[in-house]
Amino acid sequence: MKALTFRGGIHPFEGKDLSKDLKIKEVLPKGLLVYPMSQHIGAPATPIVAKGDRVLVGQRIGEASGFVSAHVYSSVSGTVKAVEPRLTVSGAKVLSVVIENDNTYEKAEGVGQKRNYEELSKEDIRNLIKEAGIVGMGGAGFPTHIKLTPKEDSKIEYVIVNGAECEPYLTSDYRVMLEEPENVVQGLKVILKLFEHAQGIIAIEDNKPEAIKIMSQLVQNESKIQVKVLKTKYPQGAERQLIYATTKRKINSAMLPADAGCVVDNVDTVVAVKNAVCDSTPLIRRIVTVTGDAIKKPQNFKVPTGLNYAELVEEAGGFVSQPEKVVSGGPMMGMALFDLNVPVMKTSSALLCMTKDEVAANEPSACIRCGRCVEACPSKLIPQKMLECSERFDDEGFVALNGMECYECGSCTYVCPAKRRLTQSFKQTRRSILDSRRKK
Repeated sequence: MKALTFRGGIHPFEGKDLSKDLKIKEVLPKGLLVYPMSQHIGAPATPIVAKGDRVLVGQRIGEASGFVSAHVYSSVSGTVKAVEPRLTVSGAKVLSVVIENDNTYEKAEGVGQKRNYEELSKEDIRNLIKEAGIVGMGGAGFPTHIKLTPKEDSKIEYVIVNGAECEPYLTSDYRVMLEEPENVVQGLKVILKLFEHAQGIIAIEDNKPEAIKIMSQLVQNESKIQVKVLKTKYPQGAERQLIYATTKRKINSAMLPADAGCVVDNVDTVVAVKNAVCDSTPLIRRIVTVTGDAIKKPQNFKVPTGLNYAELVEEAGGFVSQPEKVVSGGPMMGMALFDLNVPVMKTSSALLCMTKDEVAANEPSACIRCGRCVEACPSKLIPQKMLECSERFDDEGFVALNGMECYECGSCTYVCPAKRRLTQSFKQTRRSILDSRRKK
């Protein structure tokens, strides 16, 4: 069977062998846990606990404060030590609840209670997902209950589980598909109950044969679920490329997947839906890949939200040598860190530690007009021309070149022989344009 794909894209060094063959290890926190009230797209949650309060595992500590917002829950039992701004991976300080773990892990009432999703209504399921504070765990952090509540349920024809995991070095979704395949399928079935006309697709890149085999065997008797094999290529897991590869339908920046009759959710998000609906457990854990050539023992960890990144490094054996570059997320779309004293959040997927900062080591030079950026761009843009507009602060020209269709995947920067900082410039220009539009 021919692997499905899209036009453009790149083939960076995968780096997945460092962590893909080791089982997920559970990590229990040692020090204080920090829960930022903004772990999602939209309005920050509002703290509903105060210094000195005792909290339990699965107890709500932050209340969603708007339509696009999400609740925040404690992943441990203990005492609230502070409600104050704390540093996050973005480099900004965010209002956070700080909890001292008492190591008893006493659960809030009802947490872990089993439910039969087949006996629930659509409204019940959506409400349980909303109450659990689930957001997109592939990176964006969009509240999942909103994504699963399109204008017309009947027009959704495909629910796609994104198992591509195309970012180099990341293997958390791969390990989940190997170790918790039943949870992935059950979570997909829960979502399919919301859309009676939809088929389920589990999309996996062909560099994950074991995951393809296990998931295919698990759904072989399921009439509404199938596994589709994708060509290994970055950014195959991007929403637009994934939808096109699996359904041949196209969307752009002005559209939602629902406009093409699709809903797309990351593997770990689907498992979180299963945990919320079937096991009465809110989103209080993440699977995080800790990897890179500066890490002694790269591995995937099951991590309570709020855990400090520095503790994760300790769990992975510490550093082989002091890294020059530390990234939260993957090397293509992750965010560089200047301090490890930041918490694991709902959107945390990986901690990548590299002995050398290859980007800083390469000084940009003049564009040689080779056209490689155009060939690589999955959105069929002309990055070279877009950069000229960015450098001139020509917002109108950038928009005319369809620059707002860029989703900052980094493919153009990766292939540029002149080492031009294309993606960084586009990110700044797009933010500037979006800010101007909001002001108007």
